Amino acid sequence: MADASRGRALGRRRPSSALLGVVPFFAYTTVFLLIPTLVVLIGAFLDGDNGFTMANVEALTSPAVLRALRNSVVLSAVTAFAGAVIGGILAYAVSTAKGSSVTKRFITSLCGVLAQFGGVALAFAFVASFGMTGLITAWLSAAGIDTGTGFWIYEWNKGLMLIYLYFQVPLMVIVFLPAVEVLRPQWREATETLGGTTWTFWRRVAGPILLPSFVGAMLLLFTNAFSAYATAKALISQGTP
Repeated sequence: MADASRGRALGRRRPSSALLGVVPFFAYTTVFLLIPTLVVLIGAFLDGDNGFTMANVEALTSPAVLRALRNSVVLSAVTAFAGAVIGGILAYAVSTAKGSSVTKRFITSLCGVLAQFGGVALAFAFVASFGMTGLITAWLSAAGIDTGTGFWIYEWNKGLMLIYLYFQVPLMVIVFLPAVEVLRPQWREATETLGGTTWTFWRRVAGPILLPSFVGAMLLLFTNAFSAYATAKALISQGTP
């Protein structure tokens, strides 16, 4: 009886002691996620004198803000879909390529670096390369290829989409590669043995397996593009949305 009661007492104390391991996590999320979110929510209803106001919320319905929101959604959606398709094909090519694991680790490491290369540095790199006086523009002009004025790089529906794909595609490769590696060559062989074609394999076997991961990765790319503000700010002036 004494051992049983001691065991129950220890069992009651285990959950409280186990919670100590997640205290740093909750402290981190409180400081870097919860508190900033509360600051933004409260500040949205305060004016310059810390008085209550609805002007900040009403300003969200202005034509300039709505146009900027529409452009941001279109930019994020297009680059997310294009990045998911291109990155998904590259991830499948990497997973099926013949070679050592060193090559695969090199490609994934490179994609990890490129996926994090954004902000003002990325905007400057494209301006220095494809701008009106950029290095690649000068090379093409010297070769007799007319590249125009070079102002296309500052347009949100041309240059900005191309620049966003620079970090969207590598991110898709990193996120989608583990899902592609789940596919087994035996599954394709079994499909061919049963009389199926390549289209049958992708439609009935690989497609249903990869679809949830593909959609989840594409949603991740959308949020990644929607939150990438520094690159757009460095390229497009504040006068245009």
